Amino acid sequence: MAEANGGSTTEHPGELELLRSQIDELDREIVKLLNRRARLGMDAGRVKARGGLPVGDADREREVLVRVAMANDGPLPQDALLALYRQLIETIKRLEELQAPGSPPS
Repeated sequence: MAEANGGSTTEHPGELELLRSQIDELDREIVKLLNRRARLGMDAGRVKARGGLPVGDADREREVLVRVAMANDGPLPQDALLALYRQLIETIKRLEELQAPGSPPS
């Protein structure tokens, strides 16, 4: 099968397998980090609930997005990275809303 650069996957199978293996390992690390991020967000949600604060905090969300944008040195386009983070924030907010007030930490 031809690749976009005109080569074929059979010309460098060892190199391709190594790259795929590294991608697979990195994906596992990313999943662990995303779940760690979600747990921390849920912990923050419990603290907010105890203090009577709303789940959403537009100022904090903007701050997170600005920090993410500042940390991005590519090659991911800024708009794509920020879209991923917006989705992450929305997902964690839904998790915060679903957890019962005063529920034990996960």
